Amino acid sequence: MNQTKEDHPLTKYIAEASKQGLSKAQIIKTLTDEGWRINDILDVILERILPEDVKVQEVAPAQDAIISVRSIRKSYGKVAALDNISLDVPRGSVLGLLGPNGAGKTTLVRVLTTLLKPDSGTAIVSGINVAENPSLVRNHIGLAGQYAAIDENLTGKENLELVGKLYHLAPEVIVARTQDLLERFSLVDAANRTAKTYSGGMRRRLDLAASLVGEPEILFLDEPTTGLDPRSRSELWEVIEGLVKDGTTVLLTTQYLEEADYLADNIIMIDHGKVIAQGTARELKAQIGGGVVELHLSDKRRMTEATQLLQGVGAEPAHVDEVSGHITIPVEDGAKTLVEAVRLLYTAGLELADIELRKPTLDEVFLKLTEKGASNDK
Repeated sequence: MNQTKEDHPLTKYIAEASKQGLSKAQIIKTLTDEGWRINDILDVILERILPEDVKVQEVAPAQDAIISVRSIRKSYGKVAALDNISLDVPRGSVLGLLGPNGAGKTTLVRVLTTLLKPDSGTAIVSGINVAENPSLVRNHIGLAGQYAAIDENLTGKENLELVGKLYHLAPEVIVARTQDLLERFSLVDAANRTAKTYSGGMRRRLDLAASLVGEPEILFLDEPTTGLDPRSRSELWEVIEGLVKDGTTVLLTTQYLEEADYLADNIIMIDHGKVIAQGTARELKAQIGGGVVELHLSDKRRMTEATQLLQGVGAEPAHVDEVSGHITIPVEDGAKTLVEAVRLLYTAGLELADIELRKPTLDEVFLKLTEKGASNDK
């Protein structure tokens, strides 16, 4: 017989506990101490009970895609956070999800990790319909959000052991996985220190380790290196690379363009809840021309004059960066444009400190595409 929310044995307890002012965290702790499985508890709290006789709905993924999204929409009032999003993530790959603040990246991650119901559309994770069988989806995924979700009053070792208990793992399994993760994330020496004494980079590593206690086949990383210094960011990149080599599929949201360029096999750019571009880093860079001429003036006060002089030289208008003191020109014929730019500046008496012909960066692709989206909204 199918079980509904109303007749589930946990429903009454959670309703009474909520009336008494207990937080969800307090309710979860009490029930797990009494032996209830974490997935059963979350199903009730999220107002979604899984029928006892439910079958896993297998949906054929596109080209061995372990994540498949079709026409997902989610709105908050009149604001469309996700507007007809579709994408596929091949098994064992890294998908980089890029976009400015408010683009919809975190909303999509919340949908795919069962934390938010879409208004319409279909999301399939590991062959399971996210909206219909969220509890089963959670058995296949790990999530590290924008902020480290660890208990600062527990040691690093205790944090990992707690996650193992929430998964109802056997004691010997918890011990083995905790030790393995502490070693893999270079936290052995700090294992018995409270997390509040950890640096920002160590906290992020511990948070990532906690997301792997359940050995998920898919890992969602929502801006995992935000706020980290360059060294800590590089160390975390190496950890993520190692996970992918071991077969983990990663969906990564980030605002760091070099991060996506370094880690992602494929990149999807989102703006205003819509996919505005997708492909490999090389394919995206090819969208803005064959190359970029970069010029550095000796006298930055004459940047505007130089930019006006160079309009029409390249494939697109010259762009000035007042802070860095250089001018960039997207070009098709790089060598010819470089020579012409030098000739024009020399004739006008503008001295160059440096000049370079290079490939476009992912930052330039991102800026061009998001600027186009902003123009279309006006």
